Amino acid sequence: MRVIIGGGGGFIGQSLSKLLYKRGHKVTIISRQPGQKRITWDDVTKKGIPPCDAVVNLAGENVLNPLKRWTAQFKNEVISSRIETTRTLAKAISLSDHPPRSWTLVTGVGYYPPSRTQQYSEDSPGGDADFLSQLVRDWEAAAQLPITDPNSKTQLVIIRSGVVLGRDGGALPSMLWPFRLCLGGPVGSGQQPFPWIHIDDLCRLLCQTIEQEGKDGGVLNAVSPSSISDTNADFTRALSKALKRPAIFPAPAFAIQALLGNERAVMLLEGQRVAPKRTLQKGFTFLYPDLNSALAELLSI
Repeated sequence: MRVIIGGGGGFIGQSLSKLLYKRGHKVTIISRQPGQKRITWDDVTKKGIPPCDAVVNLAGENVLNPLKRWTAQFKNEVISSRIETTRTLAKAISLSDHPPRSWTLVTGVGYYPPSRTQQYSEDSPGGDADFLSQLVRDWEAAAQLPITDPNSKTQLVIIRSGVVLGRDGGALPSMLWPFRLCLGGPVGSGQQPFPWIHIDDLCRLLCQTIEQEGKDGGVLNAVSPSSISDTNADFTRALSKALKRPAIFPAPAFAIQALLGNERAVMLLEGQRVAPKRTLQKGFTFLYPDLNSALAELLSI
């Protein structure tokens, strides 16, 4: 199959590309800079997309980048990097003479309101709780254009991902150094839910979505089965055990708020209890269903 990946040069995109190549697919990446097996966002805007079987959008500015102050300008960059790229691809798909069969957008479980008690599945309401929730709502709405055509044969799948754990990117590398210096600990109270997924499982789910022709679209939660009960404290204990390091120095809430600003700090200090209900119903099998198995693989030499 011919697959186009928006934001394919990032952490998830590189891992997905490797898996797609391994399965015999052809990959074209959309990025800011031209290159071999690449096209630019400007190309897509002006010329549309080349013939393909599937399109995946992974593009988006890192909301929790600690090097960026939480200003109105940065918030606009976050919004634009997600919504505008998605709208650009949706328009290109809708105008294509040979539209893809599969159109996949990866968003986040931040769609669901933060809660320590409420449990969410793909059918749960959301999209109006806070900045991130509203962002995901508008982001997903931007992907709908090709689907509004009653004659469209393009299937839209929205993957709402939890925290992605991987060796070479995502959240895990930045979490390791405090633990290796014996300075690790929970974030805030540690009681906030911690929805997560291993990078290999996320890429396998994306491949399954791309390869299963003729299946229904819709929303799939990309979180491990244990995420429904995992908390930040559970993750801290599992990481401490895997690294054989103590975890006795919590990161206080006020420090997180000072670093990121109150609006962003909510993303770390609160959380969502999310279940991959429909994902499992679709027959997906997780290689790493719990924290111990995921961290054992990610931290192995």
